[in-house]
Amino acid sequence: MVRIRPITEKNFLDAFRLTLAPGQEEFVSHPIRSLAQAYVYRDQCQPFGIYAADQMVGYVMVIYDKDVPEYDIWHMMIDKGEQGRGYGSKALDEVLDYIRTKPFGDSNRIALTCNKNQPIARRLYEKKGFCATGNEDGDELELAMTLP
Repeated sequence: MVRIRPITEKNFLDAFRLTLAPGQEEFVSHPIRSLAQAYVYRDQCQPFGIYAADQMVGYVMVIYDKDVPEYDIWHMMIDKGEQGRGYGSKALDEVLDYIRTKPFGDSNRIALTCNKNQPIARRLYEKKGFCATGNEDGDELELAMTLP
């Protein structure tokens, strides 16, 4: 069973041990950088470890953009040794369930970015209901969805 659990003082070192496959560093930030951002935005963000049973296999962060307002999914990654097992899809379901609780504010819009050179990730997001918005920043495409 795949679950997301908040990153705390008890498990943050496990997040630091996660690794990306060669070449993936250009597509997603390592949890070390992401956790620094989580600290800065601590009043509007929650970092999570992605767990298969009791093992952290990935990382994802949810942040609430008060200016839009919308929820953003940042830095989702699965450890290089755990990729291809469906963990990302199941974790994304967990993240969407978390966002449905509106932990930081009232918005049904969820956005994320996906590198143009990551068709597997894009297909996953589109399968879950995300659609391209037409906004691009370099090689990054914005995808968004509205919760019912």
